[in-house]
Amino acid sequence: MPDRSLLADRYRLGEVLGTGGVAEVRRARDTVLARDVAIKLFRKGRDLADARRFDNEIRTLAGLSHPGLVTVYDADTTGETPFMVLELVEGRTLRDRLDHGPMHVEDVRCLGAALADALAHVHDQGLVHRDIKPSNILLGEDDVPRLADFGLVRLVDGARFTRADQVVGTAAYLAPEQVRGGEITPAVDVYALGLVLLECLSGHREYEGAEIEAAVARLHRPPVVPDDLPFGFKRLLTLMTSLSAARRPTARECAKVLLAEDTQILVAPRRSRGLLAAASAAVLIAAAGTGLLAQNRTGPAESAPPATTAPVSTQPSTAVQTQTQTQTPAPVAEQPVAETAAQPPVQVQQNGKSGKGKSGKGKGKGP
Repeated sequence: MPDRSLLADRYRLGEVLGTGGVAEVRRARDTVLARDVAIKLFRKGRDLADARRFDNEIRTLAGLSHPGLVTVYDADTTGETPFMVLELVEGRTLRDRLDHGPMHVEDVRCLGAALADALAHVHDQGLVHRDIKPSNILLGEDDVPRLADFGLVRLVDGARFTRADQVVGTAAYLAPEQVRGGEITPAVDVYALGLVLLECLSGHREYEGAEIEAAVARLHRPPVVPDDLPFGFKRLLTLMTSLSAARRPTARECAKVLLAEDTQILVAPRRSRGLLAAASAAVLIAAAGTGLLAQNRTGPAESAPPATTAPVSTQPSTAVQTQTQTQTPAPVAEQPVAETAAQPPVQVQQNGKSGKGKSGKGKGKGP
């Protein structure tokens, strides 16, 4: 006789790890394989578009394989309560980490390199994440970052689940073309990643305020890039957050620059011979398994390191080893891009609600 206390006669549900607009995530025990997992439960009564996004997330994650992405173990969208089962990672979100203050410049460089490499894999599959933000970046106990929450992922030039006058994403991290309701390309993820890395360096969000105010602000001023960064890092962040999508590097190009041991590598404009001025690298990344995050509520509070200091020679925790040969071309100042800002979309949709955390990911916005 089936055990009604188990989901799908297999998963014993535990504490709620996070909640959002369309789903909640709970810790669970897989009684068949005797292991802890995270289960994302789709809420009843949601509209068709929400159901399609949930199904889209399951299918997308099942087709991706990268150490920087969460992994799907099981799923069922046909029952009364659709769900998917993911690996549980004990740790926290990047949002939780930033609550303790800014990060060391070298740690930000390593974090960015790992995330850019994961994004490059996503983009290689013809997908755009569309919601890169600190609460969707998981940090396990090894501090290896993983991208989570693929509910808004979209095929490049694929069908959209929203009206033409509606922007999907988180207002503070939208790319300018998203605000205008323009074409969605992998460049929107690169822009959002650039803002996330700047937030890691400064300890505060670049575009604050109400949803519309935060979204439109980037059309009137570029983000502030710290002057005391190594030149190559500063140049890269400037290009990643360019108002023009055409000037932004690809995620793979970002990873190559950030993985370089010498952060003085310069970045040339895209209109010349390529984004990278010079980089010949042999890269080894030792990354742990992937999965969803459960906040460690008993761990000691973390002391915030200095916001920006010179890079150190210590090997980063993600075991990135590089050998580079660099050239030093003359710096090329980026010219402002003259654009006429169209009227912003009528509606900006904020995904989910704040809560205890998400996907077992600690505090921050839910799934």
